[in-house]
Amino acid sequence: MSNSLSAELASLAPELKSRLLARGFREERLLEQAAGIGVNRDERNRLPSGVEPPLDSDLVQAADETHPRFQEWSERGKALLREGKVALVVLAGGMATRMGGVVKALVEALPGRTFLDLRLAEQAALSQGATQPMPLWLMTSEATHKPILEALGERHDGRNVAAFEQCVSLRLNLDGSLFHEEDGDLSCYATGHGDLPEALEKSGLLERFIIDRGDGYVWIANLDNLGATVDPAILGQFAESEAKLAVEVVDKVGSDRGGVPVRWNGKRIIAEEFRLPKSLDPAIIRVFNTNTFLVRASALRDLEFNFSFVEVEKSVGSKKAVQFERLLGEMTVGLEPTFLRVPREGTASRFLPVKDVPELEKRRPEIAAVGKARGLF
Repeated sequence: MSNSLSAELASLAPELKSRLLARGFREERLLEQAAGIGVNRDERNRLPSGVEPPLDSDLVQAADETHPRFQEWSERGKALLREGKVALVVLAGGMATRMGGVVKALVEALPGRTFLDLRLAEQAALSQGATQPMPLWLMTSEATHKPILEALGERHDGRNVAAFEQCVSLRLNLDGSLFHEEDGDLSCYATGHGDLPEALEKSGLLERFIIDRGDGYVWIANLDNLGATVDPAILGQFAESEAKLAVEVVDKVGSDRGGVPVRWNGKRIIAEEFRLPKSLDPAIIRVFNTNTFLVRASALRDLEFNFSFVEVEKSVGSKKAVQFERLLGEMTVGLEPTFLRVPREGTASRFLPVKDVPELEKRRPEIAAVGKARGLF
């Protein structure tokens, strides 16, 4: 099949080739992925042996008002914000398929305020009194990039407010050939939030930030988790530590599922449940990953790590396709993290995910209360 796929790729229209190459597409990578389609997929997606639950000592309580050093850490974090040492990266590549297939960033999280509006309000609030504004960088996808730029308008200056696209690839059939959608077109897709280090490097934003501001910190959060705001006390706590990366985790409630903190060959990492060895029951791990990260800017820039691409079967219209995605949590393999345990209740909640309309309706009072308590609007 590799020869057939090579021929298909060689015959791609020049416009499509340019579009793909501009967004990080690598032909040799797709050929390698196609060669293994369907062969021990589940086994290949899973980590090998050596995976264990985290130790109790691996879970560090995030700074809150009950901690004796809360005020000290909070002041340190505020000082870093005043010095312009923090950039906020928001993962904004998703389409709200469960909200009617619209750009999620432009959905009203509160009446008259979109998710994007609220992130801009956060940036404005945390930039008050700063020598330089806190940059807000949005990692978009092909589907969301243009609408988000249009919504930003003149606020998009390419530095303090900027949008950069994640990578793309082509879906495949189960036999390793190029997948065509029902209209006959080839099917492009974004290759996952694990694109962030590569896409951010390509944008030049991170390198310019470090040059201009003398290193600093990058806060990474999902667009739809409006509890994951930049927190001065957590920032101060992290700055004091020797860690290069921190990941926010919350206690599981009910049947919560997602990435979980584990130890792999003695080192702390985040792993998605479907990547765990079958011998490890994820139900025994009672915390999980919120996909909120705090990383030292220079450590993110210098990260040399080849992310795994997991094989995923996807329904596209009435047909089945295969795509390969990378997960941001795997950054923890290259940079061993601190697991910061954060709250998910009340105005201190740092986990308010919104996946569909009913959940948004339920969350709106919480989102409003959290935003008001943190002085964001």
